[in-house]
Amino acid sequence: MKLLDLVKNCKRIGITGHSNPDGDCVGSCCAAALYLRKVLPAAQVDVYLETLPAELQKNIPGSDTILHNVPETLDPYDAFLLLDSVPDRSGDAESLYRNASLRINIDHHISNPGSGDVNYIDAGASSASELVYNVIDHDSIDREIAQALYVGMVTDTGVFQYSSTGESTMCAAGHLMSYGFDFTAVIREVFFERTALQARILGEAFVRSELSMNGKCIFSILDKALLDRYGATRQDLDGISAQLALTKGVDCAIFLHEDEPGIWRSSMRSVKIVNVAALAARFHGGGHIRAAGCTITSDIGEAVKLLKSDIESQLLDAGAL
Repeated sequence: MKLLDLVKNCKRIGITGHSNPDGDCVGSCCAAALYLRKVLPAAQVDVYLETLPAELQKNIPGSDTILHNVPETLDPYDAFLLLDSVPDRSGDAESLYRNASLRINIDHHISNPGSGDVNYIDAGASSASELVYNVIDHDSIDREIAQALYVGMVTDTGVFQYSSTGESTMCAAGHLMSYGFDFTAVIREVFFERTALQARILGEAFVRSELSMNGKCIFSILDKALLDRYGATRQDLDGISAQLALTKGVDCAIFLHEDEPGIWRSSMRSVKIVNVAALAARFHGGGHIRAAGCTITSDIGEAVKLLKSDIESQLLDAGAL
């Protein structure tokens, strides 16, 4: 599949990703937009995403052109790209995608069945950014496109440490690095740096965490009252589950936070055994085998019991308990 072949006759092209966009979502969307604006200079290319974390706004070229509000009335796009997501996670832009003349869905989540007229779903890929790299003309890549894609790959692979990282990922990343952007600064600012508030919230998550199943599972739950006391937003919670999963001996990490009263968002990570995508699917969520998420609106105590039971069953089946 080559993206240009699909949209070369389009005059208006839209692009979106999932709500609460992370580095891969923003990087893939912005890289696709930069590429299409370059190879189709007469076309209108619009990107719709929610407000970005400051570190992504700073490090992803093209992010300054993102539209954060979807007009109530808008003529259908000739083509609309949905990247790193399924339609019902794309917020207000979902209607733009569904009404487009040509819908293109590019994603690497195992839970995505494909929703477009054209689908490129590869659950073995490291990131949506790697898939965008695969479908664009490499002769048209420039420094800005390369940096946007690199940010996406770095964030979704945990700086190339997650099991989704393959030979193709490293070859692509190496090629992108050759365009001369400061990749060390990108990694530091996007992946490792934290604000003082983010560090405090991470500390609370560890203080309130609970180990179980012979230390192979760690849960941490932060309610809205605590988050409101700190003035924390959802963006201040990014990466907490990944940090919990670094606890020695842990195979599965579950981080739950109360977004609104009675509405809990879960971020899940595993190391080798537990399929967290299956856990998330219990609550109509999804993701990858090693990284997934969901929204829980049922009784949180009962939900935690169900999650723990499923995790324990998976560990027992694997002979890990």
